[in-house]
Amino acid sequence: MIEFIRADHINICVPPERLEEARAFYTDVIGLKQIERPDHLFETPGYWFDIGNIQLHVGVEPPKPQSVRHIAFEIKNVDDALKLFEKHNVHILQEPVIPGRKRFAFLDPFGNRMELLQLVD
Repeated sequence: MIEFIRADHINICVPPERLEEARAFYTDVIGLKQIERPDHLFETPGYWFDIGNIQLHVGVEPPKPQSVRHIAFEIKNVDDALKLFEKHNVHILQEPVIPGRKRFAFLDPFGNRMELLQLVD
């Protein structure tokens, strides 16, 4: 049996020519703190960010078709996040209602699907 402790990081990919745009989106729009990435260990460029108690790694690869694959983050205030994304014209996806969760999904400008959720009574 594997005894999991926590998620350490999530890796998403963007087209190589849009990597700097991705760095700006995740720092300027989302508000993540960029952290050091040991670039000398990797063959391709990318950026790392702190996100809650894990890291978000942004790497590069050719664009892929959109899918339902996604990551989900629990946050403190879904309504504030939704307003922020609407202000920045981020593509919002409505999700089915799940009791006890207020949530929505979005596509980052590079086609990565992510869900934000808030646990509610």
